[in-house]
Amino acid sequence: MRQFATFSITRDPPRLVPVAILPNATMTLNKKPLALAVSLAAAWSAHAAEPGSITSMATDATLATVVVVAPPEAELNSIVLDDDLLLRLRAATSDTASLLRDIPGVSLQGAGGVSSLPSIRGLADDRLRIKVDGMDLIAACPNHMNSALSYIDPTAVSTAQVYAGVTPVSVGGDSIGGSIVVESAGPAFAKPGQGTLKQGEVGAFYRSNGHALGGHLSATVASEQFSLNYQGSTAQSDNYTAGDAFKTFTATGRPGHILDLDEVGSSAYKSINQAVTLGWKGDTDLIEFRYGRQHIPYEAYPNQRMDMTDNVSDQFNLAYTGKQSWGMLKGRAYYEHTRHEMNFGDDKQLVYGTATNGMPMNTDGKNRGVTLAADVMVDPHNTLKVGTEYQAYRLDDGWPPSGTGMMAPSTFLNINDGQRDRYALFGEWDTRHTPQWTSLMGLRYEFVDMDAGNVNGYAPTNMMGSNQLADSTTFNARARDRHQTDHNWDLSALARYTPDVTQTYEAGFARKTRSPSLYERYVWSTWTMAAVMNNSAGDGNGYIGDIDLKPEVAHTLSLAADWHDADSKTWNLRVAPYYTHVSDYIDARCLSACTPSQFNVLKYINQSARLYGLDVSGTARLARMPRYGDFTLSGLMNYVRGENRDTNDGLYNIMPLNAKLALTQTLGRWTNTLEGQFVAAKDTVSDVRNEIRTSGYSLVHLRSSYEWKTVRLDLGVENLFDRGYAQPLGGAYVGQGTTMSINGVPWGIAVPGIGRTFYAGVNVKF
Repeated sequence: MRQFATFSITRDPPRLVPVAILPNATMTLNKKPLALAVSLAAAWSAHAAEPGSITSMATDATLATVVVVAPPEAELNSIVLDDDLLLRLRAATSDTASLLRDIPGVSLQGAGGVSSLPSIRGLADDRLRIKVDGMDLIAACPNHMNSALSYIDPTAVSTAQVYAGVTPVSVGGDSIGGSIVVESAGPAFAKPGQGTLKQGEVGAFYRSNGHALGGHLSATVASEQFSLNYQGSTAQSDNYTAGDAFKTFTATGRPGHILDLDEVGSSAYKSINQAVTLGWKGDTDLIEFRYGRQHIPYEAYPNQRMDMTDNVSDQFNLAYTGKQSWGMLKGRAYYEHTRHEMNFGDDKQLVYGTATNGMPMNTDGKNRGVTLAADVMVDPHNTLKVGTEYQAYRLDDGWPPSGTGMMAPSTFLNINDGQRDRYALFGEWDTRHTPQWTSLMGLRYEFVDMDAGNVNGYAPTNMMGSNQLADSTTFNARARDRHQTDHNWDLSALARYTPDVTQTYEAGFARKTRSPSLYERYVWSTWTMAAVMNNSAGDGNGYIGDIDLKPEVAHTLSLAADWHDADSKTWNLRVAPYYTHVSDYIDARCLSACTPSQFNVLKYINQSARLYGLDVSGTARLARMPRYGDFTLSGLMNYVRGENRDTNDGLYNIMPLNAKLALTQTLGRWTNTLEGQFVAAKDTVSDVRNEIRTSGYSLVHLRSSYEWKTVRLDLGVENLFDRGYAQPLGGAYVGQGTTMSINGVPWGIAVPGIGRTFYAGVNVKF
């Protein structure tokens, strides 16, 4: 029996790797088959001696150069966002998290216009590890307004990769739901003999709903060794309007509460991002330094009682990548400083008229990190990855006095000198056992050290039942208890089986651990007014922390089967079931008796939970007609169920059954897409939070793009029929009214979805 090898070329670093040995294969060569076989063998030997050096092969003068062209094998249990999708959605959104909306298992929890929170299989926010240009970013806000992905504009995203559930330990850590890795473009360099490289692009967009507009600019000047790049972008919008079904709503039993839900209050925003990147490239080394500044002058939140009135973040990011004789070495050091301010926007009102300046809330966060990792190529079939990480986070959250009443005379110290340090070590072994079998196993240890200083309220009394003095005294008396240390262990094991070129099967198991956040452990005030300002869930309730919270520990089993044609160009179908059990899941209970149909004050508590579900996705090329172009049908379906095992309650913000179906036509330079989005009613909810049920709905979107040389034009209509609907993960609508009072706004209204939106965008490369 004769066997022939197939090969692929990976991208980072470029290297030739065997993919499969196919029995009973046939091969026809026009010139010198023996010489070609010798050439392939020689190339593989060279690759084994010096990884990354082989990209093409040649024999003698009578044999043409042979280039092995095959798609790189995807990483285990990960999905890389399609480059074309990144380009198509630039004009349709200013929210980077929404770029992930077509990845199976991913949904979006509503927040501000540039700050939605991605959820992977029912787990979101702090339960995910999100890295932006190699930095582990943390929301420095009691409402998580400045979420990690809000720090990069969609136009700056070059690659985005999602790891769901079972995540390799090298990209996991301090998370239980998965990882998201988003990166901007690296430095570009001139080719040998090219001289000076000068390139860039400029673009602009407009969206009718909310009169959203913005633009971006990128410019690069580089030699063969040095590179300088500038990137800038801006986006802004007024309040958006809801679909046709949402009009003026009068709250039953609450005279005077009239909400105009045609215009969704507290949904306007403005964002400015700028970055300068310097790069130096040697024969085997690359050094990058990036300084970025984000300024958000305002961003309102329809599901929060406060609005962001200013946010400034400075980021310094130094990275090294070096190719060694034994493999690859990577290092990074970063520092991020965020100054965050909140108050009431124009759509929200203050309940205490004596507070002349509203209710200012100021947060200062400092985030430092160092990472070092090495990929050691033990032999052509085994790679060892080892690494260490350190992150030091400092947080001060203080609310300056306002007026002469209950919010005076001192600054309310919500979190004082909060500290959260992480020390991590990991090792990972990647093995190709046979051409059909691949495995990845890893172990990670993290030491998490947390503490916080003494606190105080506005007043040194228990004025009007606020318990400011009693609560702060209790908290300050636990000085020793406030210092908490966690020893966290992660384990992941993944395997892939490829019996032939038309099918692939994956299985994975993981034990993942996450320590509580500073806000979950150290928010101390039971005063209702203070509690409702500490809410990262967007559910309208108030929250207080618990110093004694334990880390969450998740055990996850995931499977995936992928069937496709031999070239993966005509059709594919992927089915991925999963199950997760979480010990010490951080849920909530009412501080006193829960009152239905209104907002309550809750306390974080450890309980147990389970989540299970199924992701299905696929594509099929329906027709190829010279006159009308190529027609492709694509779709996905997501189902997840989350349950609190201690109370049999539903977990909060679990996306109901949903699906998408898209028909795409490609004709010359035109690409046209008709998409249907279908969401079932959300009937399983978190009762302890009085979570709002939502009805099912369907939306239709149209998108079109045209590319000509260096110009790209994008046009589209979102929600073509102006369908009115409530966002299943949008939270409670508290975008208007006297939001400082816990029930000063009506309960039972979910945040409305955006109505019909026409958009256009243009991008020009130069």
